[in-house]
Amino acid sequence: MTRAPDKQPPKRGMLLVIATPIGNAGDLAPRAIETMREADLIACEDTRRTGRMLAEHSIRTPTLSYFEHNERQRTPELIERMLAGATIALVTDAGTPAISDPGFRLVRAAHEAGVRVVPIPGASAAIAALSAAGVPTDRFTFEGFLPARDSARRMRLEDLKDERRTMVFYEAARRLPETLASMRDAFGPERMAAMLRELTKTHEEVLRASLGSLVRSCAGREVLGEVTIVVEGAAQRDRLELQGAGGVTIAMLTEAGLSLKQASAVIARATGRRRREVYQEALRSRGEAPHGESDQ
Repeated sequence: MTRAPDKQPPKRGMLLVIATPIGNAGDLAPRAIETMREADLIACEDTRRTGRMLAEHSIRTPTLSYFEHNERQRTPELIERMLAGATIALVTDAGTPAISDPGFRLVRAAHEAGVRVVPIPGASAAIAALSAAGVPTDRFTFEGFLPARDSARRMRLEDLKDERRTMVFYEAARRLPETLASMRDAFGPERMAAMLRELTKTHEEVLRASLGSLVRSCAGREVLGEVTIVVEGAAQRDRLELQGAGGVTIAMLTEAGLSLKQASAVIARATGRRRREVYQEALRSRGEAPHGESDQ
C-alpha cells in the first residue's frame, strides 16, 4: 500500500522593517543591504528616492510604492503576497518605518495575519537627537509632529506643559520659529531645549539653550532641512515642594547643610514618597542624569 505524502503547510513569507539613513548614506547598515537584496519586493515611500539608494548598493530588488495616501489600499495586497511566501522589505524615505512615517498599518496587519515581522534597526532622528541634546534621557516621550494650525498647536502644547518626561518633536523647517515661540509661551522661556537640524548631513546644526534663547536665535533667519526639537520635561527644576510642612524645599534643606540624599530622605518621609524617587527627581532638577541608587 502506497502511503500518501504528508502535506506540508504552505510557506509564509515575512515582513522586514528596515531603517534607512536620515542623511548620511554611510549609515546604511550592512544587514539592511543584505536583507534588501534577498527580499522579493521592497515597499517604499518614494520609488525614485529609494531607487537611487538601491542603485548605489547594486540592489536590484523590485520596488512598489507604499506611502501615506495608498497604504490602506496596498496593505491587503502585500499581506496576500506574504501569505503566499514572499519576503517583503518595508522602508521609508529616511529613518525607521512607522515612526512618524508610513508602516504601522502594514506591521499590524502582518501580525494579525500570522506573518513574521523582523526589525532591521538603524538610523532614527528621534534617538539621534536625544543622544546629542544634553537633557535627561532616562524617560522620554515621542510626540512627533505638532498640529500645523496655530490654535491647535498651542492647545496641544498646553496639554503637555506639566509632562515630566523629556519630549521629542519633529517639525517642518518653515514652521520652526512659530513652533518655538509656542513652546516658549506654553513651557516658559527658561525651559531647556535643543534644536537639531539636518542630522548626519553636511549642514548639521545642534543648538542647546533655553526656549527663550532658541526663539531669539531662530528669529529672522531662514531655516532649511529636517528639524527635531527636544524639550526638557517639567521636572520641577527650581525646587521640590514639601507639601504640608510650611513650604520646606530640597533647596532649603541643602542650603542648611544637608546632602542631597539626606534632604531627599526628609522630603520622602514627610510626603510618603520613596526616597529614591525624590532623589532622582532632585538630580533631574539640577540637570544631572539620574543613576541607580538603593532604597536602603
